[in-house]
Amino acid sequence: METIEHIKFIIEKIRPFLMNDGGDVEFIKYEDGVVFVKLIGACADCEIADSEIKDTVESILISEIPEVIEVRNISNI
Repeated sequence: METIEHIKFIIEKIRPFLMNDGGDVEFIKYEDGVVFVKLIGACADCEIADSEIKDTVESILISEIPEVIEVRNISNI
């Protein structure tokens, strides 16, 4: 499986957990080992959004896909 397809597959598995709290995550792009995502819904305005990205999305992607070194949230850019 290609890296981008694998990233999208893992994100699809994570999405239901975020959706339970009224939020969601959207894959934007993958570049040089960095996955860019956008939090939407309740997650976009959540004060712990950045830690949610690091503690959940990033840790899962890094453990599942060796090429991934970081996940960045572009929601607050």
